[in-house]
Amino acid sequence: MPISPAVSFDDTQIAFETRSDLDLKKSEWIFSVMKWGWLVSLGSFFTVMALRLRLPVRGFIRKSIFKQFCGGETLEEAGKTADRLGVSGIQVILDYGVEGMEGEQTYDRNLAEFLRVIEFAASQPHIPFISIKITGFSRFSLLEKVHSGAALADPEASEYDRVRKRVWKICQAAHGNHIGVLVDAEESWIQGPLDQLAEAMMAEFNRDRVTVFNTVQLYRHDRLDYLKNFLGNTRQKPWIAGLKLVRGAYMEKERQRAAKMHYPSPIQPDRESTDRDYNESVLYCLARLDHLSLFIATHNETSSRIAIDWMAAHQIPASHPRVHFSQLYGMSDHLSFNLARAGYRVSKYLPYGPVREVMPYLIRRAEENRAIGGQMSRELSLIRSEIQRRSKQAR
Repeated sequence: MPISPAVSFDDTQIAFETRSDLDLKKSEWIFSVMKWGWLVSLGSFFTVMALRLRLPVRGFIRKSIFKQFCGGETLEEAGKTADRLGVSGIQVILDYGVEGMEGEQTYDRNLAEFLRVIEFAASQPHIPFISIKITGFSRFSLLEKVHSGAALADPEASEYDRVRKRVWKICQAAHGNHIGVLVDAEESWIQGPLDQLAEAMMAEFNRDRVTVFNTVQLYRHDRLDYLKNFLGNTRQKPWIAGLKLVRGAYMEKERQRAAKMHYPSPIQPDRESTDRDYNESVLYCLARLDHLSLFIATHNETSSRIAIDWMAAHQIPASHPRVHFSQLYGMSDHLSFNLARAGYRVSKYLPYGPVREVMPYLIRRAEENRAIGGQMSRELSLIRSEIQRRSKQAR
């Protein structure tokens, strides 16, 4: 049995093989700007205002930050992006990147769009997964009430039943089309019903193959315990668990709410604790592939290295069907492309949608990147190394 091969994350030629010189220059500028927190905040504010006032900024946004982090405005554009990634052996997790809109009509419209996404993905060679947010199908305050354990009034119970039916329809369609569904984690004070919905869908649709994956955010100090309890409880079930491991995306929001409402923060006390729990989760899951399909969704080189070294030591082939590595589109290409070249299963999380409607995602992406300065420095140094390499080669 072949074992996991050695991988270099410093090979910029492989990392940026699909990027033109102009694309690299644009990426260098974008990541340079993102290092400046005040500039990100100011730019986000004025961008939102400009779009609301219908000022002519859409073209600039589309050619800069939107192009960096999104696959296109339409499914067809996203499909072309997926094809370009597919040439390098990278698959796509397709996401309709519209956020923050509520209302029953909106939820039903989102359902229809995701059913269309599934049909489209099934027709494409490089899009085996989609990603969903439960808040795209449910009122946030309703999920908050369900999480709290409070009794729902009759109209609320009916409303929540509609949420379940929307999620069920998506998972049913995905299963029928052999498409995986990754359920995103969200804020801690609504995560309970998200876990419950994802687990219920796994129990129904993960019997003959893994269709549904739940997401575990390890920047929360309680989620390693959740993961171990969940896998322990499902070991004897007649279905296969699906999990995606991430560090997390709502850290500042979580801490601010905890301080304002005077309850203990669910967030780890420091970055080292998050890294420790994430890496332990990776190893814990890799040892249980007999009843688990795993997404190692990280931009962290150490976590990626720990995973591939463990696979090599235990003679798990790089192409094992239940081990997937994943990064966001527009980031950490040195991980994605080098892992894919070595034969690992790799996917990019690829949002798409109209520029105006995807702005909440893009602003969050910019703010999160600002918060991880070390990684931004790494991205910049790799991009600049490749620019210099190409420049020397051209002489």
